[in-house]
Amino acid sequence: MYESVRASHILVQTEDEAKQLLEEIKSGKVAFEDAAAMHSLCPSGARGGDLGFFTKGQMVKPFEDAAFSMKKGEVSNPIQTQFGWHLIQLVDAKEA
Repeated sequence: MYESVRASHILVQTEDEAKQLLEEIKSGKVAFEDAAAMHSLCPSGARGGDLGFFTKGQMVKPFEDAAFSMKKGEVSNPIQTQFGWHLIQLVDAKEA
């Protein structure tokens, strides 16, 4: 169980846009950080989507649940929150 995780994300408006970006990332057409810089609606896009370390209770539940269940280096399927659609990359994690 992780105590805290470091994640990056890409925030877009539609599920279709998230799915298309995920395909481009998985196929190697674009790096996650570059996709975040080019497409993310979140100010973190300027940092390649980096959100830094966070603990449970700091992010909205669907985002948190996904981030804390991933393996390092993994990129999530599209996750919907009230802000839009996210792709999450787990960068690092600290064990409890």
